[in-house]
Amino acid sequence: MNRPQIRSSLIALVFLLFPEFFTLKLQAGPQPGSYDTLLVLFRELRNLERPSLPDGVPDYTAETMRHTRDRLRTLRSRLESIDPQGWPVDEQVDYELVRAEMNALDFHLRVLQPWTRDPAFYAIVWTSQSDTPDHEGPTSHAAIELWQYTFPLSSENEKKLSAQLRIIPPLLEQACMNLTGNARDLWIAGIRDIHGQVRALDALAGKAQKASSDFRRALAKAKEAMVSFARWLESEAPSKTGPSGIGKEQYTWHLRNVLLAPLSWEEEVSLLRRELTRAYAMLKLEQHHNRNLPPLKPIATAEEYAQRTDEAIRRLIAFLDKQEILPMRDYMEPALREHLGTFQPDTQRNFFSAILHHEPNALFTHSTHWIDLARIHKEPHPSPVRRTPLPFNLWMHRSEGLATGVEEMFMHAGLYDDNPRARELVWVMLAQRCARGLASLFVHANEMTLDEAKAFQIAWTPTGWVERDLGLEGFEQQLYLRMPGYGTCYVTGKYLIERLLMDRSRELGDNFTIRRFFEELYSAGDIPVELIRKQMINSR
Repeated sequence: MNRPQIRSSLIALVFLLFPEFFTLKLQAGPQPGSYDTLLVLFRELRNLERPSLPDGVPDYTAETMRHTRDRLRTLRSRLESIDPQGWPVDEQVDYELVRAEMNALDFHLRVLQPWTRDPAFYAIVWTSQSDTPDHEGPTSHAAIELWQYTFPLSSENEKKLSAQLRIIPPLLEQACMNLTGNARDLWIAGIRDIHGQVRALDALAGKAQKASSDFRRALAKAKEAMVSFARWLESEAPSKTGPSGIGKEQYTWHLRNVLLAPLSWEEEVSLLRRELTRAYAMLKLEQHHNRNLPPLKPIATAEEYAQRTDEAIRRLIAFLDKQEILPMRDYMEPALREHLGTFQPDTQRNFFSAILHHEPNALFTHSTHWIDLARIHKEPHPSPVRRTPLPFNLWMHRSEGLATGVEEMFMHAGLYDDNPRARELVWVMLAQRCARGLASLFVHANEMTLDEAKAFQIAWTPTGWVERDLGLEGFEQQLYLRMPGYGTCYVTGKYLIERLLMDRSRELGDNFTIRRFFEELYSAGDIPVELIRKQMINSR
């Protein structure tokens, strides 16, 4: 019998012998300093993070943010009065998660302040699903997930979407008062995002031509407000002259206290430079090894795309099962097949699309993101703290680090033994992620502008595929400026997971298996890697 079963049996026995104990406990509420007290704090914190006015309009006004800061101080004081020593390890991890979430809210209130510095924060119309647990970067909690709707709209969904669209005009009116920051790069990049919102609303109008007049009025007013907001941003742009990076000191504080990564700005620079060097060196060795082999032949037609992506998924799932790498579930293959992508002509392919069209599995390994998301829904974590995606992108090292890490792990485990040229793509992708991550570090240190970061990323990415003017590098560098740590988390998260794999294998010795490692990693949830370490190492 394991510890949770023993605990449940003892509670049941006490209930049978002393039922009045539970009656008194329910009347008195959670015991001070207990795990239940932590859960009460956790729920209050989540409510605090979502201030809103009547009719669901988010409230990011200065007065409300001051109230949030005051309330956060009270919650932090209550958290510090709890001593989790002696709790089970998984409950101690939840305690640290709540602390990190409080630190994240504090950081947003003190430093990041997207509601005052970042016009893209008010881009709330989302046309596609993120492959991560939640939206990347700071996002209003009034986000409209258009990808969740099917057209023509049902009567119920039409009413729901109409109500969401009616939030846009008062929210943007508030934005014009809230946006008092002087971060030039964020401001200029944000204008592009708002123009994208106008296009998204135009596309919605085309899909909902048969909708009710009430819906069409709500949509028209939403677009009118968005167009007006874009014009206002453009009129204010010449006055925005300040830096957008948060500086090395604040960047390091965020890494250590919010993301719980034991690194500094300087250490991330060193790590990414080392990985960039390794990626280039390994690429050249792979190319030398494969010099007598024909080059990879990119997919040329839609029919070939359907065939090769189907074969790639079947090969990947069979490999993971036969080689005993991942704990297999029935939902894994369907989760990947729902996101196969579509054929694109050569001239329309950005960097990752070019990779996909040369060898689908080079990108489908990273698409294990979708397996992660399916697991969240099919096997929700038992802890209320971990059951839903953590806010403020606290999952970034675990989510992006794992998706990036398995590209190389699966390669070393033999995925491309029958296709050596595909190994070259893995090193190309690692170099690209190192280049963009390094650029993001220099932007946050205010040593580069966004335009200079894009040029750096292009210059240090092999193959030339990233040079195509398709907006990818611009989107990436803007995201990494909006969310400190995100640009580097692909590589630093990969490193933290590799280090965890090393330490767990040394701890278990002959009892270690790759499948066991991944089962334990997945079971901990999408939380900072160092908290997964706390739960995995010396805990079983």
